[in-house]
Amino acid sequence: MTANKIDALLALRSDGRLLVGRDRIKLLEAVAEHGSITKAAKAAGFSYKTAWDAVDAINNLLPSPAFVTKAGGRSGGGARVTEEGRRLIETFHRLEERMSRISSLIAQEGLAGHDEFSLWSLGIRISTRNVFQTEVVAVRKWPVDVEVTLKVSDEIVIHSIVTNEAAEELDLAPGRKALALVKSSFVNLAPFDAAQLPGRNRFKGAVRRRIDAERNCEVLLDIGGGKTMTAVIARQIAEDLELVTGAQAIASFNAADVILAVD
Repeated sequence: MTANKIDALLALRSDGRLLVGRDRIKLLEAVAEHGSITKAAKAAGFSYKTAWDAVDAINNLLPSPAFVTKAGGRSGGGARVTEEGRRLIETFHRLEERMSRISSLIAQEGLAGHDEFSLWSLGIRISTRNVFQTEVVAVRKWPVDVEVTLKVSDEIVIHSIVTNEAAEELDLAPGRKALALVKSSFVNLAPFDAAQLPGRNRFKGAVRRRIDAERNCEVLLDIGGGKTMTAVIARQIAEDLELVTGAQAIASFNAADVILAVD
């Protein structure tokens, strides 16, 4: 009797949207081949906007950008995959090949005796738009809370407040890798020259995109280093702040609103 084939899929999702998977890797490979986001999107079967959304999400999860634009920007320039992006492509294919071997073994022999398969079940769903891969650089313990400082990149640091119990369960210590998650509804936007904002997390940036609904709107802010921050705010606030594409603003959120996840 022929065993059923199991197709192993390696994927990371956020808000129902694929961050890293076969299609996204195909997109990065197309950028490396064509040197253009427009040509790469067409080759990979993406719309231009969907291709940019995918790249932004990937860049937020990596220490440095996987993808950068050349002189001329989106309207006239080219694009390239960085060394970080090439390592992502290589690592993805290596892990997927390993998962495929495990799934083939399961198809032949069943799950008995293969508990390690759970270690490769990486297709998680995260209902948060802002997801950053970080490294813990400092942990300050207080009687009730613990303040954790997380490095996103050389320029970007996020502060999180968790309970002592959570810090112990997550084994938070300098050098520990962690995902930092912030719901878009927790992100506040203010004028670029604002002197005082609540919370320790403040990020200057430029509006890359704004999508309006009847009452609210979604604003994508480029905060530098290939990272973006998404905020969902009242449409009236966005209009009062004149948050059009290219406008500068400050994104902020409370340290207590930062959720940490570890493997």
